[in-house]
Amino acid sequence: MTTVLLILVALGFLSIVVEDIVHIDKAKTTLFFGSFAWLLFFIAPPAHLSHDALMKSLNDNLLDIATLWLFLMAAMTFVAYLSGKGIIDSLVNKLLPERISERKLMLLTGVFAFLFSSMADNITATLVCIAVLMNLNLPVKKLMRYVVLVIFSVNAGGTALITGDVTTLMIFLAGKVEIPDLLLLSLPAAGAVAALALMLSLGLSEEVHIKKQNNVIERGDKVIALLFFGTIVGTIAANVAFGIPPVLCFLFGLSLMFMVVQFLNKDEPILEYIRKIEFDTLLFFLGVLLLVGMLKELGMLAYFPALYDVMPPVAANFLVGLASALFDNVPLTAALLNSGIEMNLSQWLSLTYSVGVGGSLLVIGSAAGVIAMSKIEVLTFGSYLRYFGYLLVAYSIGFVAVLGLGLLV
Repeated sequence: MTTVLLILVALGFLSIVVEDIVHIDKAKTTLFFGSFAWLLFFIAPPAHLSHDALMKSLNDNLLDIATLWLFLMAAMTFVAYLSGKGIIDSLVNKLLPERISERKLMLLTGVFAFLFSSMADNITATLVCIAVLMNLNLPVKKLMRYVVLVIFSVNAGGTALITGDVTTLMIFLAGKVEIPDLLLLSLPAAGAVAALALMLSLGLSEEVHIKKQNNVIERGDKVIALLFFGTIVGTIAANVAFGIPPVLCFLFGLSLMFMVVQFLNKDEPILEYIRKIEFDTLLFFLGVLLLVGMLKELGMLAYFPALYDVMPPVAANFLVGLASALFDNVPLTAALLNSGIEMNLSQWLSLTYSVGVGGSLLVIGSAAGVIAMSKIEVLTFGSYLRYFGYLLVAYSIGFVAVLGLGLLV
């Protein structure tokens, strides 16, 4: 049965790769294979697990999925409202000139995505960045380059803060790294983003013309924009001070948005914005997480600590980063921490970087990539894979820079 389940998981991921060939929406196929695998897991459980053990496994996975689902729903509703009211258009009009070179826009995109994801979470940063890029009406091939940079940048931006990436927080709580060391980690991560931006800007020599529009933003909509920013800041503060899960803060922020709109404009059908979010994105997310959860339950992550017995820690860390493009980096990091492997500070910093940034190498390797693929039709597994060489070089540059940083600290 373990073999059958692994085949189903492989078919689920393969269905994403061949979506352009079979013309079946990846949300349908991943949900089918993910739910089917869990059904068989209950019918003929490997290792003859008890029903209680099966229920605990399912409940743990559903809890993780529900947390991400609700967070994503809240963030997408915020962004749908701000986009529908023209606030994002207004932001673009104020921040960008009427004409800007494509190379300069590439650099600004990387910087904005990197910094925004350092303050917010990867999901929110990706949604906002994509909304801004879509409003620029870029040619499809050029849009792909900017989106690839956004995915890499938002993953790199969160590696240096315990609030920016769960794996960074896990390694910090385990006592492997300190806050000052992590803050220095932002330098190699930013260097990797800069290297990727430079490579992706090769061949871009034209200017982007931005149509300036005089959008009149009503007072109530400005209040909602401030509320969105306050929700992001409050989420970080509440998590650091009281350990409150981000999903709870975002749901509270969403409820505040509903109440504010109710009192400022009673005729506004605010709940309609929930219906405007792309539920195929949520279903795709659900299917992918069911597949990843099954890999975890089958014990596939238990093999990775063995890498450190057959190769140097630095080489193993580099490969673990590559593996995080296929495996969820949170249980992967937990498996490594629980294995008791011994490494010095430089090596722990390289692991922090690799599990945080490595997921960018494949579009299905991070939440940012999954969301972007669901929001942008031309972004598929295959189209993203064409940039794998650029991404691998940028990832490697950052990794080597982290090793150099480790020697200094």
